Amino acid sequence: MAARSRMIIDTDPGVDDVLAMLFAFSALSEDVEVVLLSLTFGNVEVKNCLRNVVSMFHVIEKEIRWREDHGRAQGFESLRKFKPLVAVGAEEPLADQIVMADYFQHTWKTLFERPPGETLLTASAVKHSSIDPTSDTSLFRPSTRLSHVEILQILEDNPVDTIDIVVIGPMTNIALAASESPTTFLRAKSVSVMGGAIAEPGNITPVGEFNILADPTAAARVFALTSPDPASTMPPTPPAPADSQPLRHFLPPYPPKERLGNRRLNLSLFPLDITERHKLRRDDFQKTIAPLVNDGSPLADWAQAFLGSTFRKMEALHHGHAGGDASLSLHDPLCVWYASTKAEQASDWQLKKAEDIRIETAGQWTRGMCVIDRRDRKMRDDEDGEGKVSSDTGGWLSRSKGNRIDRCVGTPGHDKLAMLILDAVFGN
Repeated sequence: MAARSRMIIDTDPGVDDVLAMLFAFSALSEDVEVVLLSLTFGNVEVKNCLRNVVSMFHVIEKEIRWREDHGRAQGFESLRKFKPLVAVGAEEPLADQIVMADYFQHTWKTLFERPPGETLLTASAVKHSSIDPTSDTSLFRPSTRLSHVEILQILEDNPVDTIDIVVIGPMTNIALAASESPTTFLRAKSVSVMGGAIAEPGNITPVGEFNILADPTAAARVFALTSPDPASTMPPTPPAPADSQPLRHFLPPYPPKERLGNRRLNLSLFPLDITERHKLRRDDFQKTIAPLVNDGSPLADWAQAFLGSTFRKMEALHHGHAGGDASLSLHDPLCVWYASTKAEQASDWQLKKAEDIRIETAGQWTRGMCVIDRRDRKMRDDEDGEGKVSSDTGGWLSRSKGNRIDRCVGTPGHDKLAMLILDAVFGN
C-alpha cells in the first residue's frame, strides 16, 4: 500500500533540515515515503550538504543496529521500507536568470571525498560517530542525474497529484525543474515551501528570509505558476549583455497560459511568521537525549554534538536564550509535519487561501522581500484593452493576475511539534 504522503524533500542540509529529514524517516510507512532527497546549496555549499546527508544515513544505520542489539524497537519505519534517491543539484543561485553551460560542475566522485570538517554538522558527524562519508550505506540510492532532472522524472513516472514536494532550502532546483518542463512540474500534488517573512522581520536583512533571499529569482519564477496568468508576476528578463557568450543563455519564460492549461501550482508557504513560533528547547532536548547518550545511542551522541553546539551559539548571539531556555526554531520540520498530516488533520491547519504574495528580485535593500498589497481597495473584474485594471500598476487589483499562495497562519499546536520530533526520532 502506498504511503499517504509520497514526498520529494528539496533541502540544503543544515541543523533543522536534518531534524526535518529524521522526522520524515521516522514516520510510519503507511504515512510517509520520501521518494527523493534533492540537494541544493544554502546553509553550506552543496558538497558539504551531500556529506551531511551521507553522514546522517550512516548514523541512522548504526542506530538501527544499536537498537536491535539492545532489544529496542528499530524505528525509522518509513526509511527501512522505502530507500530514497539522493540527487545533487544547484551549486549557486540563478544569477539574473542566466544559466551557464558549466552551471553544474560536480561529480559523485569528488563529492564523496572525505569532508574537510569545516562545517559544524559535518565535523560533528565525523568526530563523534566515527563516520567515513566515503563508505557505502544501504539506506539510500545515489542518483547520477541532477536534482531537477530527477524531480521531473519522478513526476512523469507517477500519476498526477501523487507527489508532494517539500522545499526547505533555496528554490533553485525547483525553478530549474519548472523551467525545463512546466507541464510536467505541474503534475505535483502540492509544494510546501519554508521561506519568506510577511509581517515579521527577515532573518538576513530587515525584510529578507534566508531561503528566499538566497535565490529570489528562483522563488519568483516558482510562485508565478500559482497565478491564473504566470506572465503577470514573472521577474523581468534583463537585456542580454553586450559581451554575451554563446554558452550562456537566459531561462525561458513559461509558455502562454493557454498552453499551460487550467492547472495551477498548489503552493503553501510557511514564512517566519509561523515557523518562529515552533521551538525545540534545550531543556526538553536534554531530558530526552541524556539517558540515551549514557546508554550508547549513536544517534543521540551525534544529535547532542551538533544540537549542543547550536544551542550554545544561540545562547551567545541572542537575548532570551540562557540555560535551558535556549531554543532552536523548527522552520523546516514544520513543512514536513504539514505535508505528512494535511490530509488526515486538515481541520487542524489554518491557511490563508489564494494570497497574492510576490517576490522582490531587484531592490537594493528589499531583494528577497515577500510583497503583498496592504491597500484597502476593491478587486476588479473589468480590464481595459491593455489588460490592466485602471490605475493599478502591476495588476494587484485584477482577479485574473497575481499569485495565489496559501499561507500557513495556524498549526495543530506551537508546543506539539518539538515533542513529536523527539518521540518519533529517538524512539520514546
